[in-house]
Amino acid sequence: MTNLVEAISAKLTDDKARVAIDAGERVWTAGAFDADIRAAAGALKRLGVKKGDRVAAQVEKSVEAAALFFGTLRVGAAFLPLNSAYQKAEIGYFLGDAEPTVFVCDPKDHAVLAPVAAAAGVQHVRTLDSDGRGTWHDEIEAADPYDPIETMGANDLAGILYTSGTTGRSKGAMATHGNLLSNARTLVDSWGFRPDDVLLHALPTFHIHGLFVALNTSLLNGSTILWLPKFDPDAVLERLPEATVFMGVPTYYTRLLSDPRFTREATRHMRLFVSGSAPLLVDTFEAFERRTGQRILERYGMTEAGMICSNPLAGPRRAGTVGKPLPGIELRIGDGEGGVRKPGEVGVIEVRGPNVFAGYWRMPEKTAAEFRADGFFITGDMGTIDAEDGYVSVVGRAKDLIICGGLNVYPKEIEDVIDAMDGVQETAVIGLPHPDFGEAVAAVVKPRPGAALDGAAIAASLKGEMANFKVPKRIWIVDDLPRNAMGKVQKNVLRDQYKDTFQ
Repeated sequence: MTNLVEAISAKLTDDKARVAIDAGERVWTAGAFDADIRAAAGALKRLGVKKGDRVAAQVEKSVEAAALFFGTLRVGAAFLPLNSAYQKAEIGYFLGDAEPTVFVCDPKDHAVLAPVAAAAGVQHVRTLDSDGRGTWHDEIEAADPYDPIETMGANDLAGILYTSGTTGRSKGAMATHGNLLSNARTLVDSWGFRPDDVLLHALPTFHIHGLFVALNTSLLNGSTILWLPKFDPDAVLERLPEATVFMGVPTYYTRLLSDPRFTREATRHMRLFVSGSAPLLVDTFEAFERRTGQRILERYGMTEAGMICSNPLAGPRRAGTVGKPLPGIELRIGDGEGGVRKPGEVGVIEVRGPNVFAGYWRMPEKTAAEFRADGFFITGDMGTIDAEDGYVSVVGRAKDLIICGGLNVYPKEIEDVIDAMDGVQETAVIGLPHPDFGEAVAAVVKPRPGAALDGAAIAASLKGEMANFKVPKRIWIVDDLPRNAMGKVQKNVLRDQYKDTFQ
């Protein structure tokens, strides 16, 4: 059993009458959701999708969109989940690079994105809204359910997830069926999932946290999922009494802690709170424990490797660490040149295991550069391994990455856009500590001689060019940027200079 859908479908059909997904006004039994997956697969087959093809979706979170994901895997195609905040130019690049057979978008975006998809050679464009309506729904109604499950090998492609590069265009990380299935099985065991567990799902489903970790793990375990369209403190607090497990990014926890209704009594029935996608501040960890009496389980993962480390379910969950490597996953601290650091020394985190992706889509040179000769993937994150207990701490990033509210932002992409604006000579984009988002995107801009620039005007221009979470929350106009002896901009100096901006 290698196709992820084969394992999940077996669990769905094991007890068709149980509630699989509860979205409030609409509820799916296990049998009904399995039927939706088969229906989605039938619609894809009707459109000519075959094994090895790609299906892309930029839609609002919905159960129908989740069925589209699993339906794609059922027919042996690879799924491209695209952030709903991406703009026209970004979508054009993704579609042109991945060449999907089908692209599903929100009805409100169809007029803008249909020509973009056509220019990229996409054969079929359909629409799907948050209520499950649109031309994709019509396509399902016109098709027969597809009952077979395509036989897939562990190394066969299941998804392409685009992650921006520090230089140049975005890279498509290729996740295989073996990656997804092994990681989901490991998490079910490591996080002690029980038959009666209920997950409160408030994460987006264009990201590995909500799509692969939360969804795959819960469905593979046979858990009921309480489905929220987005994170909203009121909605979370309303449905929390029905749940036993919650997964979130640090921003979710800071917002819950700011609500006086989030108390020890409100969380007494909860078995597990998981945090990831961005570093959890020690202050947040400790404040959560004081408020609820429970310790958040922090884990460490990334697009290219799924979940890598986790604090223990039974055992000390140490603030400021991400625990130990999950079973079957090897982790070491490299010196950046192929060697290995001693315990306690800081270096580059390198990992190897069945969770590690197959490489970057159509980028063989980039893929080769990111792996050591013995198969270890170079994460680009800096970390240490405690000499006494083996706990891993992530202390920084070798790659120029900002994590804002759990979403990856690469400065070079933003710098290139700002640098192309009239009057701009050079830009440095940095991440600054933020009490809500973890890190906030900020920019320091040097104008050309004689040019008069306005930070608010630059930000306004960016909003039409890229996803809103990438737009700097503050932009400073300065006479010059600090540089080292080699002429490189010293971003560490800028981070220190502006570090208290959002505190």
